[in-house]
Amino acid sequence: MKKNASVNTVSADTEFYPIRTVSTLTGVNAITLRAWERRYGLIKPVRTDSGHRVYTRVDIDNIHRIVALLDKGVAISQVRHTLGDPERGAAHAAEAGPWAGFRARMVMAITQFDENRLEDIYNEILALYPTDLVTRRVLVPLLVELGRRWQSTDGSVAEEHFFSVYLRNKLGARFHHRHRNNSGPKLLASCLPGEQHEVGLLLFALAAHEQGYRLVLLGADMPFAELPIAAKRSQSTAIVLSGSLEPEPSLCGAQLPALIAAAGIPVFIGGLTAVRRHDEIVAAGAVPLGYEIVHALQRIAACLKLPGTAH
Repeated sequence: MKKNASVNTVSADTEFYPIRTVSTLTGVNAITLRAWERRYGLIKPVRTDSGHRVYTRVDIDNIHRIVALLDKGVAISQVRHTLGDPERGAAHAAEAGPWAGFRARMVMAITQFDENRLEDIYNEILALYPTDLVTRRVLVPLLVELGRRWQSTDGSVAEEHFFSVYLRNKLGARFHHRHRNNSGPKLLASCLPGEQHEVGLLLFALAAHEQGYRLVLLGADMPFAELPIAAKRSQSTAIVLSGSLEPEPSLCGAQLPALIAAAGIPVFIGGLTAVRRHDEIVAAGAVPLGYEIVHALQRIAACLKLPGTAH
């Protein structure tokens, strides 16, 4: 997407998303996003040559942070001060320090393919912090970092596979040993066809389980034709699909509408695919969730009209 001369400092390979996509993925409507920009200076979207606002993934992350502060009762007029206050900034830096250090140590172990060292570091972190915090501050950012290395560093594909196998085993064990007395809606969860990366799906499944959902987990590279049958037999309330790669052209244009028609229940899509193919997913009749697990669960609850959510 072209950018005007005032934003030439933005990296040429940065991905940009229109306001309608950001609104869907964050739950903040376009009018509010514009007010946060104009009245409070909380976000600064890039302008295209035609004057349209476009946003980066960093902007989306910041919007999630703003929403979290508002949910905690911080007044909108104080959000910028809260985010930028020097004392709070110092506290944030102190908090960020351990996470960056943990990630750096884990990257070093991964680049050396040292599973024992990786296990020691991971266990050390889990002994100090709750698992949901470790997921948000260490695992998800680390997966993003390894994805970037995959694009630019020799040997990084092997690194990514090494860590993915390790983490899939760890998360799979946690999922296998989860308690079985949940009574919430049942979600049929799988990766999109051709998608081999299961870690994001497992992280979502564990978080959904903690919210009381029941999960039927099908894993990687699931053909759409099988999903309606599995959903009917399992009496699932909805289907949740995960993807991080660029899907084949027919997936959103033909396969996804056919799946929705055959399944007869809501279909949600999460991960980077939901960001990059937001409009096509909406046009097909599915609900894009983005890559932020907390907001994804909120959006699912709202769409399923669960108690305590806005309908």
